[in-house]
Amino acid sequence: MVILVTGGAGYIGSHTCLELLRAGHQVIVVDNLCNSSREAVNRVEKLAGKSIIFYQADVTDEAALAAIFAQHTNIDGIIHFAGLKAVGESVVKPQQYYYNNIVGTLVLSKMMAQFGIKNIVFSSSATVYGENEIPFVETMSLGVPTNPYGQTKLMSEQILKDMAVAHQEWSVVLLRYFNPVGAHESGQIGEAPQGIPNNLMPFISQVAAGRLEKLNIFGNDYPTPDGTCIRDYIHVCDLAEGHVRALEKLADKSGVHVYNLGTGQGTSVMQLLTAFERVNQLHVPYTIAPRRAGDIAAFYADASKAERELGWRAVRDIEAMCRDTWRWQTMNSHGYD
Repeated sequence: MVILVTGGAGYIGSHTCLELLRAGHQVIVVDNLCNSSREAVNRVEKLAGKSIIFYQADVTDEAALAAIFAQHTNIDGIIHFAGLKAVGESVVKPQQYYYNNIVGTLVLSKMMAQFGIKNIVFSSSATVYGENEIPFVETMSLGVPTNPYGQTKLMSEQILKDMAVAHQEWSVVLLRYFNPVGAHESGQIGEAPQGIPNNLMPFISQVAAGRLEKLNIFGNDYPTPDGTCIRDYIHVCDLAEGHVRALEKLADKSGVHVYNLGTGQGTSVMQLLTAFERVNQLHVPYTIAPRRAGDIAAFYADASKAERELGWRAVRDIEAMCRDTWRWQTMNSHGYD
């Protein structure tokens, strides 16, 4: 299949492009490079021994997307990653998040209708469950997301659901997950945030490497065993494989298909930090900071539906996540620069 990947130069996108190429698909990447690197695409091509068609463009730019779709009339499906993704930043910059994430989904869905593309896999988030009972399951009623980032994911899901009603031949796959971490085992591609990281694992690794002074743990008074937030951390390679599996299994199977992708286990911030230190034999200095706006105490997902229907499950453990992260960090001390 010919697959267009929005945000394909980003963290999850680059790993998914590699899995797509290895599975025999052709890949077209659209990325504005606002928080990603063209070098990631180059490295994916080298790892796979295959080429990617790359466009530097923003998914909110309708004219640019129309030109790309007109150039490639053989696109079979889309994996939509492009979007801003930091919970804390979304609280500070809500307008930017609403515009970028929602308008991007609207423009993309318009292109699908205009050019007759029926298959889309959307990179959603388990934040759409809000403060619900854990573990989250796909059949539960969605809650009220506690931050603008989560709201944009919920709204984008609704846009695609409504489009699937209007275009009943469409296959819309909504993949909900939490915290991707780790890197490809080669150490050639990984998470390379621009500026100070918003996510925990790259922050830990940059402190360990001496690039940052210490880790800020946002709150240690949550109602959890050690007082720090609990999340469902998933290895980015497992996650990439899940996207490819969903695309292949559900292409041309009309309707809306929802899956959680996760390990099914919660890990606290402190547990992740301790595992990173143990696996890599390092000390990571930290301080306890005030709670971060928009965070909730604990959430993790039941991913049994994905295993049952897609034949997918996460196989890499926390130790692998920590080991692969540190390998990426030591081989790429300043990311892709």
